[in-house]
Amino acid sequence: MTSFLCKTCGTQYPPADEPPAECAICCDERQYVPVEGQEWVTYQEVCDTHHAEIREEHGVVGIGIEPGFAIGQRALLAESPSGNVLWDCVPLLDEMAAFVESRGGLKAVAISHPHFYSTMVEWAHRFDCPILLHEAEREFVMRPDDAIDFWSGDVHELWDDLRLLRLGGHFDGAQVLHRPGAIFTGDVVAVRPGSRWVSFMRSYPMLIPLPAHKVERLAAALEPWDFQRIYGGWWDDVVREDAEEIVRRSAERYVRALA
Repeated sequence: MTSFLCKTCGTQYPPADEPPAECAICCDERQYVPVEGQEWVTYQEVCDTHHAEIREEHGVVGIGIEPGFAIGQRALLAESPSGNVLWDCVPLLDEMAAFVESRGGLKAVAISHPHFYSTMVEWAHRFDCPILLHEAEREFVMRPDDAIDFWSGDVHELWDDLRLLRLGGHFDGAQVLHRPGAIFTGDVVAVRPGSRWVSFMRSYPMLIPLPAHKVERLAAALEPWDFQRIYGGWWDDVVREDAEEIVRRSAERYVRALA
């Protein structure tokens, strides 16, 4: 049997003789099916036609692939004395595994929201570690596995002052990773060009905004935590300083615009 990935969003499905009829992630209103229709690629094809891109990005190691694939995000390695977290996910693994092992391996995989689930099960199996997802996202897990550990509530403490914060917004269970001085956000808190503002959407490709009360809740959920930097979902998506104030004023501007 073959492991198929959606060519549009990068989600991996369970091994099968044929690809699914449709990608449930892309059929959701936040994503889209291309005009040409649903397209699939095998995991092996991705491995054969792409290569790893690893670079340090303002104090954090970024893990991406070239040429770009699907949504084009890069993952981040949140390093910690008691164990590293792979934040968000990219499909290529073999080439990157040796590098990650050289940095101490992984204690967990954690992903901001379903659009970046990608080959998370492959990573968890390779490093024998759990995948930490919020329970509100169960329906969007297209490849169920015993490695997936669903948590509940709004704060999930990890180790070495690392924690997951459920912010909601983009998805009900959308989460960010916080460590003192920084948050890792994917596009739950989306860094905008120029890195002086962030934004929040239900759907970015479909341009569906969030209602004001959800933006206010998201901003309030971040208020207790200290962070000067925001690491978003793509290369160079980094707010380097004054991030708390940028989130506050961005949320206020968003709510004013809706009014």
